[in-house]
Amino acid sequence: MIPFFQINYFQIGPIAIQMWGAFVAAGIVAATLFMMRLAKKYLLSEEVLLDAEIWMLISAFFFARVFHVVFYNLDYYLQYPSEILKFWHGGLSSTGGFFGALLALYLFIKFRHFKAKEFMPYFDIMAVSLLLGFGIGRLGCFITDMHPGRLTNFFLAEQFPFGTRYNLGLLESLVCFALFAIFVWLFPKLIKKRWGLVALYSSLSYATARFMLDFLRATDLPMSDARYGYLTPAQWGMGVIIIALTLSLLIGRFKSRKVVD
Repeated sequence: MIPFFQINYFQIGPIAIQMWGAFVAAGIVAATLFMMRLAKKYLLSEEVLLDAEIWMLISAFFFARVFHVVFYNLDYYLQYPSEILKFWHGGLSSTGGFFGALLALYLFIKFRHFKAKEFMPYFDIMAVSLLLGFGIGRLGCFITDMHPGRLTNFFLAEQFPFGTRYNLGLLESLVCFALFAIFVWLFPKLIKKRWGLVALYSSLSYATARFMLDFLRATDLPMSDARYGYLTPAQWGMGVIIIALTLSLLIGRFKSRKVVD
């Protein structure tokens, strides 16, 4: 069992650095550096990746806040509307962030006049890099105890003051690091078949893992996630992604078989 600890910030002189924000920033930097490394290796434009990343980050943080306000605690924000803009008090939805990032990426491709097939290598590089960045960012959730789970005797459980429970920040971080290692290893093999498979399989793997992990989230605490039909907002979002990616995979295989026939 992991003994209970919580570190919300650390001091550098008179400046207090929020631990969660520091890990998110570290994740963004690590993902960016890894993207640049892969771009050089496969002779792709680093400028395109950086421009797309800026679009995605701005949109991701905006929609992460919107989704949190609307789907996680709407009654509270209707009662205290001044709190909506105070994102530094906490409250960002990763599902909203994914939606915002995808929307920004779609607009970026349209405005820069890329063809979908032409952009596939960039999709693959961003997808595998995101796993690294998200794994680091979720460590911030672990250290600040943002996502306590159900009561358990699991060996990686944390001894919270309100019972020994899963720490979903830790579990999701470990899943992201594992998927990152797997798809870094598979990367050269998959792109030999065709570009786009890394993004497809890694996104489908993460969405499936996240859907299952959310069943471990606490339901008996004041900070427990909202439920809609027994599922969290993230599970509904991941469910949509799983269905969309599975259909895309099946359609792609059908078309390839049709061409062969």
